[in-house]
Amino acid sequence: MALGTWRDRPPGVHIAPRHLDRYHFCAGASATPYPARRQPETMPDLKLIALDAEDLSVMSAHLQDAVVRVGDMAYLPADKRFVAVANRFDWAKALVPAATVEKRRSKTNSGLERRRTGLRFERVLAVKFNGLDLKDKRAALALLAVTFQAKPGEDAPDGDVTLTFSGGAAIRLSVECVEAEMKDLGAAWTAKRSPEHPEDKT
Repeated sequence: MALGTWRDRPPGVHIAPRHLDRYHFCAGASATPYPARRQPETMPDLKLIALDAEDLSVMSAHLQDAVVRVGDMAYLPADKRFVAVANRFDWAKALVPAATVEKRRSKTNSGLERRRTGLRFERVLAVKFNGLDLKDKRAALALLAVTFQAKPGEDAPDGDVTLTFSGGAAIRLSVECVEAEMKDLGAAWTAKRSPEHPEDKT
């Protein structure tokens, strides 16, 4: 995807860090979900940790079509941290065979849910953005993918994490290494419909 000129993301405190746990990454941890302590009859919260590009791709799959407002993202340069709170669509719960996708979309389905989710990246050296109006704090963005690109010709773990949104908007995080966490924050509600993509109908 061709992107325009990247601009620096000014520091911000649009979201209080208290929304996200200060989780310390452990050697050998990976993007494997494990439930928080909840009542047996409730759907467990999802928590993922990403320490490399493969882990990040798992996290990206769960975050596809998450909706995040501009005002719910912040870069905390003193902590080398980028945080966001999003409303993610629970694809794991909604997943059905491809043959029944159109049928499912045409009817109300209580199995479709969105969940309030916290996202944070550590070891962030700089943040640039493309196609975003940072003054419009209420603007909602639909997240399409989270990817990592290592710096060419280097064996070091540093590189760029890119959050790509619909409409061509994107945020690029220059990181020392991949170190990210996604965590459901407890709130969940019924979604009226599942997100649609033009390629689903072809």
